[in-house]
Amino acid sequence: MAVHRTAYERHAPDPRLVARSLEGSEQAVFWLDDVEAGARHPELTSPTRADLTIVGGGYLGLWSAVHAKRRDPGRRVVLLEAHTVGWAASGRNGGFCEASLTHGEDNGRNRWPEEYDVLARLGAENLDAFESDVRELGLDCEWERTGALSVAVEEHQVGWLRESPGFLDRAGVRAEIDSPLFLAGALHPGQSAMLHPARLALELARVAVDLGVGVHEHSAVTGLRRTSSGSVEVHTDRATVTSDHVVLATNVFPALVRRNRLMTVPVYDYVLMTEPLSAEQLSSIGWQGRQGLGDLAQQFHYARLSADHRILWGGYDAIYPAGGRMGVRHEDRPESHARLASHFLATFPQLADVRFTHRWAGAIDTSTRFTAFYGLTHGGRVAHAAGFTGLGVGATRFAGEVVLDLLAGVPTERTELRMVRERPLPFPPEPLASVGINLTRWSLDRADHREGRRNAFLRVLDAAGLGFDS
Repeated sequence: MAVHRTAYERHAPDPRLVARSLEGSEQAVFWLDDVEAGARHPELTSPTRADLTIVGGGYLGLWSAVHAKRRDPGRRVVLLEAHTVGWAASGRNGGFCEASLTHGEDNGRNRWPEEYDVLARLGAENLDAFESDVRELGLDCEWERTGALSVAVEEHQVGWLRESPGFLDRAGVRAEIDSPLFLAGALHPGQSAMLHPARLALELARVAVDLGVGVHEHSAVTGLRRTSSGSVEVHTDRATVTSDHVVLATNVFPALVRRNRLMTVPVYDYVLMTEPLSAEQLSSIGWQGRQGLGDLAQQFHYARLSADHRILWGGYDAIYPAGGRMGVRHEDRPESHARLASHFLATFPQLADVRFTHRWAGAIDTSTRFTAFYGLTHGGRVAHAAGFTGLGVGATRFAGEVVLDLLAGVPTERTELRMVRERPLPFPPEPLASVGINLTRWSLDRADHREGRRNAFLRVLDAAGLGFDS
């Protein structure tokens, strides 16, 4: 089978343009730079008692805290964050808030065909409820219900979109967002919103505190222990919280429950942010609908406009660190950022003079089914959810409800879902995980260079239900 160059390679700009576009860019997260330092929350330094302790100050932990206090305002809730609220994935993602709870329709239908319609309805209801919360709680997070636009950049991808309800031919898609690479597209109105990730985290923390949650930063949890009385002790280096129930919301970070330590792996995603575009530059690309943008490659790109008319451009490289060991050193990867810049300039040659001000990366908590999994441990006293695989902005709100339902012990429509009741397959231990993940990445790249055709290795993964189809 012939190997062809991808559209991004066929239209690659002069390397000097790529280098110039990155000159002066700062290795820093734009979203975190763009917010004023919020109220800092004190470290936990003395023993305390709680009805519910939440471990993790990202979206899942914050939504769980807010939901818990709205359900029962008298409940004593403590939230413990190892660093600062929203500093990890919740403060550095693209800000796409999707209705899908299943990482897209294809993944959902393949895994849970008998309940997919219910999952789609619950996802749509969750997005609507999210929007209501933004309004009712006064969450200042630059919420925009824009919908999304999927684009084909290769001829073989056009057929994948042709039956979509919102199908656009070449002229139609370029009327939405003008790129010479776009051959067709599909509009998905109402299925997603754009927001400011760091603002959302800080606003949820503000609301949680206003509701009476005790939020503590720089309070890393070192272990859990169930006592003889049935309560759970949550230990930090300086204090202990004795609690009736616990929610674990640590996502990509090493699980506090041993049985979950092979359930997720960290995959680093890379992002660029441009300087604000001028009115003339904006006019050259259109994008008046401000939709979230994604292409259909196996190694895909995503993009969106910020409130001040910058373009966020991310995706493509998904790097598993050697041995699965996380660290800030993985965030500075010049070859990934240069590749992103090259693909951006190939997509928008009319923006050849635009500079990037920020470049960064973050670790995604990837599960083998590309969606979150749930469970209870410690005699039903400790609930967990993890594995959102890059689509957690909306799904964590839903997951916060699920973990509280599980702790309540009363069946609900959410807890009866097979998606909630079943655990995905774990990843193999090292070194097999590194071999398998890197082989998968190589195979996905090969598929992009062979008109989307998946090799035998990917077909085996598909048959085994191990994802990697997005």
